[in-house]
Amino acid sequence: MSNHRFSPVSEDEPCCNLSQKAKICLGTFCVLVVLTIAVMVGVLWGLPAPKLKEWDGKGTTPNFPEIVLGRCYTYTKVLRPELSHKDCRKIGKAFMDAFLSKDPCSSTERDYQPLLELTNQTVPCNKTLFWSKSSELAHQYTTVQQEMFTLENTLLGYIADGLNWCGDADSSEINYGSCPKMGKQCNDTVFVFWNTVSQRFAENACGVVQVVLNGSISNTFNKNSTFGRVEIYNLRPEKVPTLQAWVMHDIGDRSVACSSSSINDLKLILSNRNIKFTCHDNYR
Repeated sequence: MSNHRFSPVSEDEPCCNLSQKAKICLGTFCVLVVLTIAVMVGVLWGLPAPKLKEWDGKGTTPNFPEIVLGRCYTYTKVLRPELSHKDCRKIGKAFMDAFLSKDPCSSTERDYQPLLELTNQTVPCNKTLFWSKSSELAHQYTTVQQEMFTLENTLLGYIADGLNWCGDADSSEINYGSCPKMGKQCNDTVFVFWNTVSQRFAENACGVVQVVLNGSISNTFNKNSTFGRVEIYNLRPEKVPTLQAWVMHDIGDRSVACSSSSINDLKLILSNRNIKFTCHDNYR
């Protein structure tokens, strides 16, 4: 066996012997790294927040995230407890994800698909109620006849009803200052939202469906309304055999709107889609 011996290393002697010059270089490098990081952090902290784009419309509804969450809980826990299994926090997050950090004029249906999946809801057949230029009357009716559903009586419609929202492509913040005017400056995120959920509402309708129309205006059926552009074209004839129109008038107005040219336009559209049409003036 070789007669080699291992010499013990003193605890006071470093395991790596660096020259004085190397130590100075290493120390200088560490100082430079620390200073660079400090300067970068200081610059980032000092940068102003990105300026959000200014639009002509009013900004996002104040306290938007809290309102969305609160309405979701109210609907699923109080109004429709059969939907208490819905996860309101996931729904709230999906709503924010649909428009945050995005140009509100570049919104698409795809942005809202995760939200639609989380809020999926079945409306019973023969219980779907559409409306056009008659929101107040239609919702007075569903308040009394709670088995009937307008879009705003569904979970997602209830959450979003009357709210405004938008984000900005250059920021992760909600734009509370201004948003595009809905459907005016562009097909903005709110416009796309209501078109998307209206389409789904119509596609899911089944049985005999109703629509409340305003007979006291010249254009009782408006082809450019959400009902005229989206909903009647997404009713499925194999599921919806008949649409009943309830044409309501202001007190004292005795006109007969069911025979008007605009109602005839509606009847023709439905006839071409193999959906039967009936109309009642001032249906009681």
